Amino acid sequence: MSAVRVLIVDDHDQFRAGLRALLSTAPEIEVCGEAAGGEEAIAAVARLHPDVVLLDLAMPGMGGIAATERIVATTPHVRVLVLSMADDDDSVFAALRAGARGYVLKGARRAELVRSITVVAEGEAIFGPAIAGRLMGYFAGLDRSAPDPFPELTQRERQILALVARHLTNPQIAERLGLSQKTVRNHVSNIFAKLQVADRAQAIVIARDAGLPDA
Repeated sequence: MSAVRVLIVDDHDQFRAGLRALLSTAPEIEVCGEAAGGEEAIAAVARLHPDVVLLDLAMPGMGGIAATERIVATTPHVRVLVLSMADDDDSVFAALRAGARGYVLKGARRAELVRSITVVAEGEAIFGPAIAGRLMGYFAGLDRSAPDPFPELTQRERQILALVARHLTNPQIAERLGLSQKTVRNHVSNIFAKLQVADRAQAIVIARDAGLPDA
């Protein structure tokens, strides 16, 4: 069986070097290249044809979420495995919605990381122990009979409203979701119009009163 070709995507040079050194000790894995950002990763995927893209979320320019969406859309046979410091629900679910096949936290042991890469390469999904625990807790706590508090909003608009309710600014939301600030401004304007509110303060009150998840 040929080695799994892995593209490492992270904006920290030293972290990429350490990760390359770590993975080089695993005969079942071949690091075929590196990229320091989302745009560079997309170009590298087209050039290097990796099996798995091991990708961070928080990067300058195009973030990991947007890069994942592009990679999955243009090269669906390439699997994306997120390797991130972020363990919050927003990041995890945003990555899954974008098409990531797995999510592992930085600091994972070599054995866990190698196993995650090989499992994802085989077409399965995998999550680190901490992330798996959060997912189980989330779904166990869902009230499936509860109505949608904002049926007029799209899924993306509800996601952004939840972040607005957590007092994140438009630039912070853009960085978190891998969107442009203009796109976030447009979404926020649409949310205000649909909810018939004049500003963020009113939107926050409505979101919290409705019990919007993560608000």
